[in-house]
Amino acid sequence: MPRPDAQDKYLVPGLERGLRVLCEVGKGELNLTAPELARRLQVPRTTVFRLLSTLEHLGFVARTDSRREFGLGMSVLRLGFEYLSSLALTQHGLPVLEALRDECDYSCHLVVRDGAHIVYVAKVASERPLASSVNVGTRLPAHATALGRVLLQDMDIDALRQLFPVHPLPAHSPSTPTSVDALAAMLELDRARGHVYSEGFFEPGISTVAAAVRDGNGQIVAALGVTIPQTRIDADALRVLVQRAHRAAGDLSARLAADAGADMTSSSSRISSSFNGTTAQ
Repeated sequence: MPRPDAQDKYLVPGLERGLRVLCEVGKGELNLTAPELARRLQVPRTTVFRLLSTLEHLGFVARTDSRREFGLGMSVLRLGFEYLSSLALTQHGLPVLEALRDECDYSCHLVVRDGAHIVYVAKVASERPLASSVNVGTRLPAHATALGRVLLQDMDIDALRQLFPVHPLPAHSPSTPTSVDALAAMLELDRARGHVYSEGFFEPGISTVAAAVRDGNGQIVAALGVTIPQTRIDADALRVLVQRAHRAAGDLSARLAADAGADMTSSSSRISSSFNGTTAQ
């Protein structure tokens, strides 16, 4: 491994610039022109044109109808789905979500945190009408969603302030906390309650029951949620949903821990075999 102070010499400037262009195009804003990308990235226009031509050739960006603007191409989607299908979280999570969906007859989701946002990585839909409007890949603000509140529960007030430096926080409904202090107080109540349940917290007419998925070290790595297309749920039904969501989250946590343990055992076996002059089969 290179020393930390020597890592820069291993970077490929052209590749770095190309990925920066791709990330800028993929921010979810309006489609961008090459001159606008050059201005944002402070890169010569001719360089941006060459980078865009290469990315377009590989299918990572595509021209819009105007032929002057660029958006993401299908190769990004293909790469994203290949990444999701390779995750142990989704491999183990889908059967757990399917069992939970069959048990409660509501759409179920699995999300992870990406900075200040949550990203849906798995979804199992119910046959109920208006069951769920989100899809795999959907990004939503963590502070404004029930699933995001689950993913933020391991963070203290200093970590929250670092994650959300903007004040006030954007409000997406009357229930959205608009300050880090208000968010921290809400998270404290969630921890004391032992689960997260929201009625119209992000979207009117939609309720959510959410539970934490943890790795073998007890760290929250995902949130599992049940989406209910109702504003109110009676206490008995809610109690059952909370129990089922917690049981499913615990099942997925156990699967992830067992999978990590199996990987550790396999790795240890290979290392031991190499010391003994043999190859693990």
